[in-house]
Amino acid sequence: MLTVYHAPRSRSTSIVQLLAELGTGDQVRVERVSIIRQDGSGARDPRNPHPEGKVPYLTDGADHVRERAAIIIYLTDRFPQAGLAPLPGDPLRGQYLSWMVWYQGVFEPVTILSWAGLDHPAVKASLRDYDTALQRLDETLSRQPYLLGADYSAADLLCSGPFAWFGDALPATPAVRDWVARCQDRDTVRALTAAEGR
Repeated sequence: MLTVYHAPRSRSTSIVQLLAELGTGDQVRVERVSIIRQDGSGARDPRNPHPEGKVPYLTDGADHVRERAAIIIYLTDRFPQAGLAPLPGDPLRGQYLSWMVWYQGVFEPVTILSWAGLDHPAVKASLRDYDTALQRLDETLSRQPYLLGADYSAADLLCSGPFAWFGDALPATPAVRDWVARCQDRDTVRALTAAEGR
């Protein structure tokens, strides 16, 4: 059985939201585990098979997937009936994969570096910087309501997460703020907020 290892109020919350959006019901088990938090609280949970004790982590029999973008791609391919991601052969598939990998490889790192006040020419040359990443989002969301066009997708769920989590502490343009509000105006978000007290 598919199992997602999850710690409330962490990066794995987005995967639990995705499961609700996908309507997986009893096809995926969510195993709550503890993790070491940024403030030093918590502890590594021996039940969590992630090699670093982190979440989210997905197991599927003998197979396993780590990193949110990879888990989201895996699950949206596994449960395509929800329509949250274009499948191989769809003309939007390349854009979808690009946003997913851009988030994991560019946006989250530059957001963390910016928040931490770290700056170096090598980072800007390879990853770009937060302002450039924000501009990329703004250019897209000034033209259309969601990253892939008219409809909400798993790319929106992933990429809007930091703005929802950090709120006004994370700089955003009006187009990006409006997009985040649309992404947060979902029954799955309301249910998770009530369940996790986020």
